[in-house]
Amino acid sequence: MSVLSESTARTMAGVPWLIGNVVLGLTAIGLFILGVFNEIIWVIVLAIVLWLIGTVIAIGFYMVQPNQAAVVTLFGDYRGTDRTPGLRLANPLYRKRKISERVRNFTTATSTVNDSNGNPIEIAAVVVWRVTDTARAVFGVDDFTSYVETQSESAVRQLARSYPYDNFEDDAVTTLIGDTSEVNEDLLVELQERATEAGVEIIESRITDLAYAPEIAEAMLRRQQASAIVAARMKIVEGAVLMVQEAIEALERGNGDHDSIPLDNDRKATFASNLMTVIASDTPTAPVVNVGTLSR
Repeated sequence: MSVLSESTARTMAGVPWLIGNVVLGLTAIGLFILGVFNEIIWVIVLAIVLWLIGTVIAIGFYMVQPNQAAVVTLFGDYRGTDRTPGLRLANPLYRKRKISERVRNFTTATSTVNDSNGNPIEIAAVVVWRVTDTARAVFGVDDFTSYVETQSESAVRQLARSYPYDNFEDDAVTTLIGDTSEVNEDLLVELQERATEAGVEIIESRITDLAYAPEIAEAMLRRQQASAIVAARMKIVEGAVLMVQEAIEALERGNGDHDSIPLDNDRKATFASNLMTVIASDTPTAPVVNVGTLSR
């Protein structure tokens, strides 16, 4: 199947022809009046012919607004596209279909679909687009507006199936909730591949609504909270271990030979245990005062 591409229609500026057509009409009226009063048949016939010519020319006038194009056909044959704004004139037999080239946008319906992990999620996106090839928009698809909307919803569903909503084990995995820029870029590429057939340029696409489906939302929220608590505890323990190591090294090193406090393995273990308890505990710790020696 051959792909029809846009071409420029052969049309003319309408204002000069409009002025000439007005003069032609006034001339026809004057000649008709003159012929009737003087009973000159050929003058009356000439006036009627001029009036018919002016009427035929008037049929060829049409208007093109800024950011609008007129697709011109003759008996079903595509003859080009006129993008020049203003009053235009073309063959009176041409049929002109106006196509807006203004930027449009719409939001897809919120769809429930399973992500790559099989979890049901709700997702929707906003799509910003415009027509760039009027020939494909008119003759490539049946209804380019409906086509873009349908393909956008299909692409959003396909995107949702390609990525997990979130990943609790591996931060390197691309997720819908965590890597919005990359996901939106993939959605834009997917949409543009589908919209090219309709002569449409996708200017922007981004996810607007994204959430777990109601049936699993509460369970996944608890899972997220649990993962956040585990991650926070890991950070606290990691920092506490570092602090204990530095504290033991500082005690043994001291400021000089007389200020150092050597510790054997048992004392190091006791010191580390007590300090870890103080640092990593969820609740305030109660100090115990040892009034004896270090060995008692």
